Amino acid sequence: MKSTINIAILFVTLISASLVFGGGNPDLKIYQTTGEFADVRQDLVDAIIGQGYVIDYNGHPSAMLKRTRKDVGGKPLYLKAEYLVFCSAVLSRKTMESDIRNVGYCPYILTVYETHQNPGTINISYRKLTSSGNQDSSLLAVENMLDEIAREVVE
Repeated sequence: MKSTINIAILFVTLISASLVFGGGNPDLKIYQTTGEFADVRQDLVDAIIGQGYVIDYNGHPSAMLKRTRKDVGGKPLYLKAEYLVFCSAVLSRKTMESDIRNVGYCPYILTVYETHQNPGTINISYRKLTSSGNQDSSLLAVENMLDEIAREVVE
């Protein structure tokens, strides 16, 4: 359990850094919608579960950043930010059989966040697995699954 939490923390740190410092980071796919954060977050949970996946972990980077801000400094970034960690036994097996190193892409993470800079706009994002030019069809299938879930929420 501790290692799952540590892995999740590592991924959210990387994602948060990309969102904060990366601007138009080509490694992230970001969709936007308007509404209440809680409603969009629940729609994301429902979309993941509706595809037959189980959410293994729900992280709260906005709470961590708020809690540590007075100690480390910085400006407020998010009104709310969460990430949802899940996996697909079928897709993961295919990716790892294709290339044993693809274990590094598991678990899958979708983020939902609302920024201080743009309240009322809710963002859904994920890491693009094929952005580095890797066109492994098994990774493309995972990316398509993440994209389908994200689009379901914003459309």
